[in-house]
Amino acid sequence: MFDIFDKPWTLLGAAVLVLFAVLTFRGIFTEKRRRWQWLLPAITVAAALGLDFFVQTDLEKIKTVISTGTKALEEENCSAIAQIISDNYSDSYHRTKDDLILHCQRELSQPVVQKCTRTSFLFEISPPNANVSLAALLSFEKDSYIYQNFKSPLFVKLKLNLQKQHNKNWLISRVEILELDRQPVNWQQVR
Repeated sequence: MFDIFDKPWTLLGAAVLVLFAVLTFRGIFTEKRRRWQWLLPAITVAAALGLDFFVQTDLEKIKTVISTGTKALEEENCSAIAQIISDNYSDSYHRTKDDLILHCQRELSQPVVQKCTRTSFLFEISPPNANVSLAALLSFEKDSYIYQNFKSPLFVKLKLNLQKQHNKNWLISRVEILELDRQPVNWQQVR
């Protein structure tokens, strides 16, 4: 199904067509030329840009959640991570959100991650759920125990499940580690 909020460029294309229509109309009916006719394409452009700016689609909200998580990981900010995690979170290692946050606080108590560079996304959205396959390169701080034991950067592939909340925001309900350095792993092996 076509969604104008996902494709604001369509309205910009429509603005070009409206401009051609105005030019044609003004060329054929010279006696009916009015200055306000030039506002029609401008209003269409303003509508397209306004929709793109003011209306966030589910995809944009999910990308914002992932960007927030990436930035929080780089800053070792567990409270910011907690804000994007659903209250009913569980995965194959952490039974609850609190378990995940405690693990996060334990692992990120010292500077660990220097940079997280997302390399690919794959989205599957069917509200109220979404699945995201995410691949990233993690660069570690030189003083961290991970840098000393592993090579840096490290390729990580994750599967995230997100749920749409009552307030229309998306929160992460499950994270599973699929690969580290192109080798299949799970939470049990990483802890």
